[in-house]
Amino acid sequence: MPGTIGAFMRRLHHGAAILGHVVRAGESHRIDRRQASVTVVAIQSLPELAQRFVVGALLAETFQEKEESGQRLPLSVVVLDELNKYAPREGQGPLKDMLVDIAQRGRSLGVLLVGAQQTASRVAPEVLENASIRISGRLDAAEAERAEYGWMLPSTRARARLLKPGTMVVSQPAIPVPLVVTFPFPPWATRKEEVATDAGGDPFRGL
Repeated sequence: MPGTIGAFMRRLHHGAAILGHVVRAGESHRIDRRQASVTVVAIQSLPELAQRFVVGALLAETFQEKEESGQRLPLSVVVLDELNKYAPREGQGPLKDMLVDIAQRGRSLGVLLVGAQQTASRVAPEVLENASIRISGRLDAAEAERAEYGWMLPSTRARARLLKPGTMVVSQPAIPVPLVVTFPFPPWATRKEEVATDAGGDPFRGL
């Protein structure tokens, strides 16, 4: 129908203005992940549409490489922040379908998905159901009562509302009950205000 064609063309022209500097003809500028053991792709400065495009392109490329090679090793670990934005609980989309497919078949192919988000209740249930390891920090009282946190004991849920920064609840297959663990502070400054003014002095002074 003409209306459908017009809506598609409007979205296409809108996307071209946003993705013009990311997608272009000519020489390829692919990210060669084989050059390093860890590859970080920073997309925070891109518009939301461009972020979705880059995430989808990298996921599709990683999954396709594993399917074509047929080799599970070496493992490919994909760490994706704000998972609820790409695999939301409500709605459908090709990026969500891809993440659900990775969550369901990824381990057998050697692709491991590590997702981070503020609230698990906003993530697609198909992704959460296939998570073998779950880690949660401090929870809001209403969020702690959601079914997505059913892997916690009632006492652990109550404690999760009072957790301090750096304390997490971990559930993994080797131990039948969730564990409460505390991560030590990093030995380096993570904020500008934490940098010592006398950086040239003895770092072990006072120990």
